[in-house]
Amino acid sequence: RISKMKLFLLASTLASATAFVAPQSGRSASVVSAGKDDLIAIAGKANPTIKFFDPLSLSDADFWGQGEEATIGFLRQAEIKHSRVAMAAFVGYCVQSNFHFPWAQTLAGAAHPSVDLSPEQQWDVVPVGAKWQIFALISALEVWDECGGGTMPHYMSGRQPGKYPPFTLFRDNVHFVLDLYDPFGFNKKMSDEKKEKRLVMEINNGRLAMLGIFSFLCADTIPGSVPALAGIAIPYDGDPMVPFEGQFSYF
Repeated sequence: RISKMKLFLLASTLASATAFVAPQSGRSASVVSAGKDDLIAIAGKANPTIKFFDPLSLSDADFWGQGEEATIGFLRQAEIKHSRVAMAAFVGYCVQSNFHFPWAQTLAGAAHPSVDLSPEQQWDVVPVGAKWQIFALISALEVWDECGGGTMPHYMSGRQPGKYPPFTLFRDNVHFVLDLYDPFGFNKKMSDEKKEKRLVMEINNGRLAMLGIFSFLCADTIPGSVPALAGIAIPYDGDPMVPFEGQFSYF
């Protein structure tokens, strides 16, 4: 029952996978601008019932004295980034619950964790060296994003929120690597209308994924906290918010 339910959730998520990618360049005003009017317009399209919802008035704030548009650019970038991480986490949770990678996890030949373990337990038994590699890669990608890949402005200074910079500079001077979004250029001729529709899809899927992955974590760590998942939750007595729990022997 657990396996079938998680496979169903995975299939439901992958059905919307085309919405997980960022819209590429296209100067549609309602997509590119970080102004409050455009924020309100996107909110109305993302959820016609609730529409614009900003109880803390963050869209009127002025972070670090950079102005309203820069602040909205920061907030939109943060939401899109967290949405993408949550979508990857949700799909990863479903995959790890049902599939075991047959190849070795380490150079020493150690196998990947068994699906008999929950995803949280699987993470706990990953070698600490592998965890540091994962976080090192994430840090490098973050630095590249913040630097605009050496070719694009910062997302608080005019770059379209959520648009990850290409690896052109790295590819030309260091080593060949494919871009994260549309590496083969299949979407270069996508219309502005389709890009805007996909942006709204990505926002909605991201918000749902954030709720989804935290629902899984809560159901596994707090029995009965998510009744809908009571039948598939795997009890976990660790702390998923401490990724290196018990492994900081270096300090």
